[in-house]
Amino acid sequence: MKRLIVNADDFGLTHGVNRAIVECHERGIVTSATLMATGACFDEAVAVAAAIPDLSVGCHVVLVDGEPLLPASEVRSLLAPGTSRFYHSIGEVLGAVLRGRFNASEVEAEAEAQFARLRSANVDVSHFDAHKHTHMFPSILKPLLGAASALGVRAVRNPFEAPGVVGLSEAFADRTLLVRKTETTLLRGLLRERWLKLVREAGFNTTDGSLGVAATGTLDARRLRAMLMRMPRGTWELVCHPGYNDPDLARVRTKLRESREVEMAALQSISAQELRRDFGVELMPFRWNSSQPAVVPNI
Repeated sequence: MKRLIVNADDFGLTHGVNRAIVECHERGIVTSATLMATGACFDEAVAVAAAIPDLSVGCHVVLVDGEPLLPASEVRSLLAPGTSRFYHSIGEVLGAVLRGRFNASEVEAEAEAQFARLRSANVDVSHFDAHKHTHMFPSILKPLLGAASALGVRAVRNPFEAPGVVGLSEAFADRTLLVRKTETTLLRGLLRERWLKLVREAGFNTTDGSLGVAATGTLDARRLRAMLMRMPRGTWELVCHPGYNDPDLARVRTKLRESREVEMAALQSISAQELRRDFGVELMPFRWNSSQPAVVPNI
């Protein structure tokens, strides 16, 4: 059996991102979204989510390329030196992690504040992931699991790409895709075993892995269908970033601009019925309950 969660990241970032996520849920295949507690359009996203309860909503924990909810003095180890902002890139975060700079108690405190903001807005938090997948690093994942558990959140994105969903010939034809495929393959080999062990020990639900991570920024309708064709059996999550490339987005620090509208079109180019008929894939939200068994892949 093949089951797929289609999760739109960056909910709350801008009005145009919020609008695109709603449209991809109503006219396309998005079943879930992760909400940024620090997003400029957080309140609008909360109101939108309340009006469409079949869209599961998780927390998109921000520990990179943004500002903390807590005062800078309380999360100093998470910030770029001499600033009140998080590190700008995942590469900078990796460097800080390798130097042992991140203080686990500060990671947990900031995450708790972000989860708590969603809860105080009456969001039923289905799961969590992290902006730019900083939760792939075990030293960051562990305090995030602690913060989530304390607030009753029991599911987390498995950020490691399914092997083979991006073909080698396809990757060699696109330099950006080739670089990202190489990066995701290396990270899977280095981190996945330890990551799954921590998730299992914490008693969290997760999926078999993700689709769309390597294709971020290059996900169009053709590539989406190719990935669905190669998708293995099991429960997987398609990571996506639909949005409108409008003046609000121009004021946000993000590499994903024109690609958001391309992804939006791709997500609306296929229906749940087509997924089932053509690919043998059943859509599901990112929401586990007592009637569903925990999903923790074997290492």
